[in-house]
Amino acid sequence: MIKINIVLILVAVTLIQIAAYSQSKMVYGSNKGKYIKISGKNVYYEEYGRGVPLLLLEGGMKTIADFSKCIPELSKHFRVIAPDDPGQGRSEMQDTMTYSLLADYVSRFIDELKLDSVYVMGWSDGGIAALILAAKRPDKVKKVIASGANYMKSGLISSDSSKDTLQLIPSDYKLGPEEQKEVDKIFILNKTSWTKIYNDRAVMWFQEYYFPESLLGDIKIPVMIVSGDHDVIKLEHSIKMYRLIKGSQLYILPNTTHDVFNDSPELINEVAIKFFTK
Repeated sequence: MIKINIVLILVAVTLIQIAAYSQSKMVYGSNKGKYIKISGKNVYYEEYGRGVPLLLLEGGMKTIADFSKCIPELSKHFRVIAPDDPGQGRSEMQDTMTYSLLADYVSRFIDELKLDSVYVMGWSDGGIAALILAAKRPDKVKKVIASGANYMKSGLISSDSSKDTLQLIPSDYKLGPEEQKEVDKIFILNKTSWTKIYNDRAVMWFQEYYFPESLLGDIKIPVMIVSGDHDVIKLEHSIKMYRLIKGSQLYILPNTTHDVFNDSPELINEVAIKFFTK
């Protein structure tokens, strides 16, 4: 959900992953991750802790590693289940990607694992999918936190820029050595197809609406909208979603960017644990 500039994205990913790996006890890929089939494709996921399942949904161009600062504490309270999105991390890619398909993928993941009742916390693209799930799967999803989410492109601060136009990356795009290392960390199973995965996301990001505004009014389960005070999501957009979801809560994290789970892991954990267990 960030303005499409490959160099800026890769630099941001570098900083995020260095922080995640150097400051956390949870190391991505170290917990005997498992695979499950969805639409004939392998979906990779990791589990930590016991209790009520808490599903963590990563953002675009991310992996499970981006929750690494939060999982150790969350796993003391919940059965944390973190899947890699199609094409990202260790999951196989699907043919294409939309927010509806992403939410359906998670919905089927819940059913395949035979989870009777789950909490969901999603980040960015994962937060958008979590809101769709909140409306569509109240039979399984009991509470949702959506961080850095928006339901239309104009909810992004970058959409105010006249230069904010869709830029697709050619399949033969040449990466520098350091950029290649970072791409390899994100697209572990799909290193040769990363441009298609990225372009599918880019098209998704540039849709005018990700889902109908009316969907927010259909949500009947408890929802918390979370945003950093320096998020790429407009504050007024977060407030609008909060007002459209009856009975929802709004939490703005101080001194925090879109990268909530790395900027303020202790604070988001505290907020999440209180919200889900209250």
